Amino acid sequence: MYAIVEIAGQQFKVEKDQKIFVHRLKAEEGNKVDFDSVMLTSVDEKVNVGTPYLSGAKVTATVLSHLKGDKVLVFKKKRRKGYQKMNGHRQYLTQIQIDDILI
Repeated sequence: MYAIVEIAGQQFKVEKDQKIFVHRLKAEEGNKVDFDSVMLTSVDEKVNVGTPYLSGAKVTATVLSHLKGDKVLVFKKKRRKGYQKMNGHRQYLTQIQIDDILI
């Protein structure tokens, strides 16, 4: 059993007891969160597709931790001009565990 759900503007294929990293959520650690924007569910070869979302379907998850991702370095250079620019970025992430998929 799996579902495709939209979490924080991104689509994820989730299954029960799966741990995923998503963009930072405003929930506290240990809290339960519900996601109503379920686009697709699959149970034993039976697939339900929403237009765009399924009514009544819900995915519940628990917030495990808030953390920062790996550093991404952005380096810009123009040859023969003496221009060099280095910039770094670390994305704020939230780790969640999928508790249940309700259809």
